[in-house]
Amino acid sequence: MKNIKAIIFDAYGTLFDVNSAAEKCKNKIGNKWESFANYWRTTQLEYTWLRSLMGRHKDFWQVTEDSLEKSMKVFEIDFIMKSELLNLYKKLSTFIEVPNVLSSLRKKSFKLAILSNGTPQLLNELVDSNNLENIFDDIFSIEEVGIFKPSSKVYDIPVKKYKIKKKEIAFLSANTWDVSGGGNYGYTSIWVNRNKNVFDNLDCKPNKEIKNLNQLLEMFK
Repeated sequence: MKNIKAIIFDAYGTLFDVNSAAEKCKNKIGNKWESFANYWRTTQLEYTWLRSLMGRHKDFWQVTEDSLEKSMKVFEIDFIMKSELLNLYKKLSTFIEVPNVLSSLRKKSFKLAILSNGTPQLLNELVDSNNLENIFDDIFSIEEVGIFKPSSKVYDIPVKKYKIKKKEIAFLSANTWDVSGGGNYGYTSIWVNRNKNVFDNLDCKPNKEIKNLNQLLEMFK
């Protein structure tokens, strides 16, 4: 990819495995842990979109807790586990290749950043708990603009900071709606398709599709 000056990553589902909190409790939750984790994630995202549309913003941590409570009711999980699951969500695991790829990219001339729905505190905890504190130039949170992705106000944050063209930003996300949002804004969008999913019909297709972040090292030699 030519003329890229910044590589910006979504956090949840792209760098960090959102199912890892429930997976660490699978002995207590049982065989339904994965269905529960997926439901929690879907509900969490739905709440961000609905709150943005209604103009009733809550930060991502509050949304995460609200969606967890509903999910625990639906899957009949004892509320005694709520604190444990929330604490684990603050320290989600990275996908296996992430630390090595980020360390390799850090040695190059690109700006590296996160752009996420998460609050600054949540994102800093995630980064620190995975020993990535020396990797990123910036950690951008939607709290700067008070509305969740895929609002263009969110994608505008790094452009204003770095004073570069939209297309000079390679934006990576595993979430199809986020890739579409970034592409619609004008980013060079890259879809991290770990699970062989089908892309949404939302007009904006990704500029590139990769199976995992290892492929970035070939793209940005």
